[in-house]
Amino acid sequence: MKLVILDRNGTINVHREDFVKSDIEWTPLPGALEAVARLNHAGWHVVIASNQSGLGRGLFDMASLNAMHAKMHKMLAAVGGKVDAVFYCPHSPDEDCDCRKPKDGLFLQIGDRFGIDLKGVPTAGDSLRDLQAGASAGCEPHLLLTGMGAACRGVDPLPSEYPADTRVHEDLAAFVDFLLAREARAALQVAV
Repeated sequence: MKLVILDRNGTINVHREDFVKSDIEWTPLPGALEAVARLNHAGWHVVIASNQSGLGRGLFDMASLNAMHAKMHKMLAAVGGKVDAVFYCPHSPDEDCDCRKPKDGLFLQIGDRFGIDLKGVPTAGDSLRDLQAGASAGCEPHLLLTGMGAACRGVDPLPSEYPADTRVHEDLAAFVDFLLAREARAALQVAV
């Protein structure tokens, strides 16, 4: 199974410092939905792992989160894409749960649900904690320079707290370009 695990805020949709609290505030990043569709068309399954501490902080309720995800699914479908599942942590930072990134609980849940070892599964996000959580679960970390990742634009090398093998991409579309090009190169090598 070809699986990609993506963050949501700052990766697929616009990041807001005051949290995305409603479907009206949920706005996709340019090209992000089309990038997910390109993955799907190439046979990849896409899953989201997202901290949603706005629930635990009382900034929005489950109905609002469901409305955000319904909007995302509808907009993805309109461009021929889909997300297979959305895993989220509803806890506030002070609850010390196992599922809030940078802990790897969401990733372990994904591995269990899909019955796969996450070693080498690509994961992309816009923050250090996204990559730390993925790397802790064995995933291949990719930093996007969107959302909070924009602060790393021009930073080379990345600060030492980033996983050592982190790759950096301009945005989700560039990450998908990288994955699909790597896959095509591997297919050519097998054919030779």
